[in-house]
Amino acid sequence: MFRLFQRVLLCLLAVPFAGIPAAVASDAFARPAALEPDIAFWRRIYTEVSTEGGVIHDPFELGVVYEIMKFPADISSKERSNRIDATKKKYSRMLERLAAGAEDLSQEEERVQALWPKGTRRARFEQASEEIRFQLGQSDRFLEGLLRSGAYMDHIAATFEKQGLPRELAALPHVESSFNTYAYSKVGAAGMWQFMRATGRRFLRIDNVVDERLDPYRSTQAAARFLEQNYIVLGSWPLALTAYNHGTAGMRRAQEQMGTSDITTIVRNYSSRSFGFASRNFYVAFLAALEIDANPDKFFGPVKRNPVDSSRVVVMPNYVPASQIAASLDLDRDLLRKLNPSLLPSVWNGSRHVPRGFEFRVPSHIDLTAALSRLSAAERFEAQVADSQHRVRNGETLSVIASRYGVGTTRLAEINGLKRDRKSTRLNSSHPYRS
Repeated sequence: MFRLFQRVLLCLLAVPFAGIPAAVASDAFARPAALEPDIAFWRRIYTEVSTEGGVIHDPFELGVVYEIMKFPADISSKERSNRIDATKKKYSRMLERLAAGAEDLSQEEERVQALWPKGTRRARFEQASEEIRFQLGQSDRFLEGLLRSGAYMDHIAATFEKQGLPRELAALPHVESSFNTYAYSKVGAAGMWQFMRATGRRFLRIDNVVDERLDPYRSTQAAARFLEQNYIVLGSWPLALTAYNHGTAGMRRAQEQMGTSDITTIVRNYSSRSFGFASRNFYVAFLAALEIDANPDKFFGPVKRNPVDSSRVVVMPNYVPASQIAASLDLDRDLLRKLNPSLLPSVWNGSRHVPRGFEFRVPSHIDLTAALSRLSAAERFEAQVADSQHRVRNGETLSVIASRYGVGTTRLAEINGLKRDRKSTRLNSSHPYRS
């Protein structure tokens, strides 16, 4: 996928290109009438249904919502899954009866039939019986994201505007992470902008000391560059945004196969094994998030966003232990960690130093430069602590090793190129693992 992207981009760069216009019209994000039911679905998910519930629905006709489910707060994940499966099977049986042309419909079956357009064919009901989907609610997370967004929204919007991109793109983290700088997905995407490691490394520093995907400022700059490249290749903001989820090369294939850049045509008709529910719905979810962000009080009542982040940056002149910085500033290490989320646990547990050249953030009233100048030569270093290796013993698991060295299992797995689901699996005792 990445090689294809390189070829396309290089071809474009081989000819004169003036870049994206400095002022991009706010109507760059088309809102086709045909997609309004899809936007309404995500507006509902973001504002009406919390993570303690969800909806049973058709994955293609998003206006067809069979049931809103709500779970007890103390329910186990297994019981939750069992209830979801049972509810899906219940509606599958109803749809099978509709597909069979049953005439003695129950009141509930008539209700389900009425959810569909008049004249829906039996074959469509049969298809729907096999495609029932559950979508977790997001209203509580979205509200938390609205509050968190106050710290970074102005900076994000200004960054995009400086790059010549639409300010509306600043709402994208609502879809990606709810503005959570520490967000991790099941597939390993990280940070506010949910970069995968492979994509992130094109723009950011990612190693066993620093992961700039978690830095809201660095990752915002990377997101702006990535979205700009998507737009250059695809020439359409709906497609460029969808490519943020599906990949630039993937959307280029969709564009070429369908012979159009029309987002409705592609969302409704493009078929690909990798173009699943998340990709098809990425753009409409963004439009819903954009609408809510513009008028949050309409959906949640009075919303008071967090104050703008006023931290200041000092470029580290040496390698310095985080504990030494905290002591010299007389500040709690947890506060510094919150301001510098890209510094990994290895820095905070003392096995690595804050690296030279790192843009360290401190509260606005703190003079870190003066504090650093008072450090003795013994408290500053010219090199980073070297990597250590651990020889695995029989029966040891990744989680056991991670606990011993004070490193997260996810991070230790990434350093050693292991899958995240191996944290409780016994490792090869003949192999040395990095920590």
